[in-house]
Amino acid sequence: MSVDSSNNKSNSENQGQGTLYVVATPIGNLEDTSERMRHILSTVSRIAAEDTRRTKQLLSHIGADTPCFSFHDHNERQKIDRVAELLQKGDSIALVSDAGTPLISDPGYPLVNELRKRGMNVVAIPGPCALIAALSIAGLPSDRFVFEGFLPSKSGARLVQLHRIALETATTIFYESSHRIRACLGDMAIAFGEERHVVVGRELTKTFETVLDGTVTELIGMLDNDPNQRKGEFVVMVRGSVKDTEGLSESAKMLARKLVEHLPKKQAAKITAEVFEEKKNKVYEYLLNG
Repeated sequence: MSVDSSNNKSNSENQGQGTLYVVATPIGNLEDTSERMRHILSTVSRIAAEDTRRTKQLLSHIGADTPCFSFHDHNERQKIDRVAELLQKGDSIALVSDAGTPLISDPGYPLVNELRKRGMNVVAIPGPCALIAALSIAGLPSDRFVFEGFLPSKSGARLVQLHRIALETATTIFYESSHRIRACLGDMAIAFGEERHVVVGRELTKTFETVLDGTVTELIGMLDNDPNQRKGEFVVMVRGSVKDTEGLSESAKMLARKLVEHLPKKQAAKITAEVFEEKKNKVYEYLLNG
């Protein structure tokens, strides 16, 4: 089924195949729909949806009644061959997540990866993406950024990952949920230092959208003082590390100070040096004189 006149066929052998359209959908405000998105969702043979209930609400908004089937983290690998078979027959399918751009911390990677390997048609229908929307209004450097997706739910594993990226000089972006945002910022204070600049976008494009801006400590205070700021969906953006050329980074100093509360100075220095790729003697000297 031919749907989009602007479809880019990868080669002439694919002319008889259908196309998988990777369709970005609104992250909150339903007015953020493009004409191309409306056209594709209205005219494809069927829609692979992360949550068919959510997608049917969107379809109702645009006046479409395209058949949907569930396609999410728990079943996508089992449905890859079926999707490929439908495309081979000439059906075109739209892949959508609950909100935003599929594959960006959402299902779809195994499917797209496999279809690309098979030389099948995959076309992007670009549109909303929470991390890009948040970065565009954060006031943080945007020439380089790193997207880390969702952090681990357990504090120990989360701290390991945060310490691993503490020296990243690019703006680092995370997604976070309402029941972990406070704990996440608390662990960032430990790993990045209490003065690291952080911007948090909450409920972007929705009625109660807010953007909080300040040091990690200041943001923790904002959440503690206003429980409403702990509700919703969050994009957390952290300014990159600025390394002290004359000594250790603030993150390395903080880890060394924490470790020395429980370990001998030499052992604390060794662990900190390994984590932050510093010289052990420099860390040990800091602990002796700090």
